[in-house]
Amino acid sequence: MAITLVTQDLDNYPGTTKNVTVDVSSTVPTGYEGDEQIVLTISTTAFSDNTNSTNIQDIYVKDFKGGWCKSSGFAGSNGKFALSGSAYQMKVKLDATISGTDGNGYYTISLAYNNDATPITGEAIAEDMETKIRAIADNIETADVGFSLSYKNASVEFTDSKFKIISGSISKYFTGNDKSSVAVAAAASNDCTAILGFDIPLTTEDLAGLAMTETQIGANYTAGNTTLTVSAGLGVEAGDACLIYDAANSDYFVAASGTTDTSIAVSADPYLGISNNYTTASGAIVQVLKQQDPDGEPNSYYTTIDSIARWGVKSIINQIDYSS
Repeated sequence: MAITLVTQDLDNYPGTTKNVTVDVSSTVPTGYEGDEQIVLTISTTAFSDNTNSTNIQDIYVKDFKGGWCKSSGFAGSNGKFALSGSAYQMKVKLDATISGTDGNGYYTISLAYNNDATPITGEAIAEDMETKIRAIADNIETADVGFSLSYKNASVEFTDSKFKIISGSISKYFTGNDKSSVAVAAAASNDCTAILGFDIPLTTEDLAGLAMTETQIGANYTAGNTTLTVSAGLGVEAGDACLIYDAANSDYFVAASGTTDTSIAVSADPYLGISNNYTTASGAIVQVLKQQDPDGEPNSYYTTIDSIARWGVKSIINQIDYSS
């Protein structure tokens, strides 16, 4: 059943309405070996340019991954941030843009700040940041034109002392040429990334590139031994943080110098090494620990049909010409 939404630009053209339709349909896309796919379709008969009657391409949603970049959450004071005339710029890169204003795919944005240097709320900064990122689409470099909507539909949130920039695109991937992703870098001058907590960011692209590996032990281990034998393929290296566990016990330890793929060097100190015994019969497992999202949320920003439908409607609305 199709749902028709009546939309309008209340700020610039109040009273001029345009319809956007959300529907569930089936299609056989290329690359799916003739397999029918159920997709969410968002469309409109409105134009992106009324003078030239330029149609807006329908959106067919079959992938739900929306990349993001999140600040550390440890910057600012009481939800306010001290932007100033010497700290108000940052660089952003959405998806796989290759040019940018710096030649490396990044675009510099300038955030608003108070002339008297009084701190600004995170909510106000997030709103301004979203506006500045979306404005990039209007002056995007020629080599990056294919990613205009990624910037035009971008969103910025401020929750629990953290800024989150979400790409305006969705994709099947968080990495590679067809990724949906966001990256933030320090500006060449008047940088504010440290003030906002983007000096230590967390991104979906980084998390997707970290593979959690595990294997079983290859021989019985007795507490205090300096060598732990494991099955091949763990990919462990000296300095890696590891976990060993079975149904009864668990120990965290660091792989020491001399570690190989099948033999992990372990400290004899029980506080630095392994303090319990483990046997192959118990099925003991060893994992190499990697960086994780402390909020424990799914990688994709979009997790429900409602959220992905709202993304599609937003994407269409941002292209509509409401002037007539």
